[in-house]
Amino acid sequence: MTRYDLALIGFGGVNRALAELIAERGDTLEAELGFGLRVVAITDLRAGSLVCTDGGAIDLAPLLAVAPGELDFSGLAGGSPDPRNEWVIREAPADIVAEATFTNPADGEPALSHVRWAIEAGKHVCTTNKGPVALHGRALQELARRHGVCFEFEGTVMSGTPVLRTARRMFGGLAVHGFEGVMNGTSNYVLGRVESGLSFADAVAEAQALGYAEADPTADIEGHDVQLKVMILANEVLGADLRRADVPCTGLSALTADDVRRAAAEGLRWKLVGSAARRPDGTVEARVAPVALPAEHPLAGVCGPVNAVAFHTDLLGAVTVAGPGAGRVETAYALLSDVLAVHERTANLAGAELLQEAGRG
Repeated sequence: MTRYDLALIGFGGVNRALAELIAERGDTLEAELGFGLRVVAITDLRAGSLVCTDGGAIDLAPLLAVAPGELDFSGLAGGSPDPRNEWVIREAPADIVAEATFTNPADGEPALSHVRWAIEAGKHVCTTNKGPVALHGRALQELARRHGVCFEFEGTVMSGTPVLRTARRMFGGLAVHGFEGVMNGTSNYVLGRVESGLSFADAVAEAQALGYAEADPTADIEGHDVQLKVMILANEVLGADLRRADVPCTGLSALTADDVRRAAAEGLRWKLVGSAARRPDGTVEARVAPVALPAEHPLAGVCGPVNAVAFHTDLLGAVTVAGPGAGRVETAYALLSDVLAVHERTANLAGAELLQEAGRG
């Protein structure tokens, strides 16, 4: 049975949820997916680093029994108070690096360096970080190709909902002309609560209390999060090469509560929409902006933390993919789906090499 050893870079909500899946459902996943998973290294900004170098795996149960803010790896065998991200990524005996740390949307760091170190070390890498993919996706994919490893990032657009793989694998034979998406649950939740009568400030505060919005909600409310997602989708699905300057971004501060409620009274619903479309000359234009959508629009009924993308195709018209756009377990599932993609690719390559060997024999 094939087995993959993982290094978890960042042990916050997402990678911790992935560790829970492995600890609680490892045997079932192995039977269903055809491969086993072990964690051999973990780094965390507060807890430090933990690396198993004796050929075994980290016992996850006692780590998961400790509250996240109370973890301390320094007293454990193979532990250190220092995260040592570069050393762990390059030197730990892992096959796959699961990268789920904080990232700066302006330059993609530190996740960008984490991804590069993993690829340069000859390790497959899966990330949930939008920054490296949106800002440096082409270069990272080329680097991975040269090193013969996989670079997977399904969770960067719609968390566990497989919008990228749906477009890549299921749209064969279709010409995709563009897309429109509601791709930020926080802004969507806020708009819904303003429709219900709250002020923008109260709606944002409620979203923060429920855990939908960060302490600084600017990236969500002003559309910067959606901007990066539009870049990833347009570059991957439409073959564009967009930079942030190519995607004008207008956030919810352009609206008033009266705008939202007046539109609702007229049968329209304001949504923060990220969109891209192919021009007649083949180039791609994109933007992020609030749009008042009619009730019949495929995105008008998308509510709360749900996300959706409507792809515009030549033969099927609008094809809409909808599902959870956030959540620690949902995003951990995206990493698991990335590992499955790594397995499928490596299995296919191994099969092709066996066929070549048989042909030479």
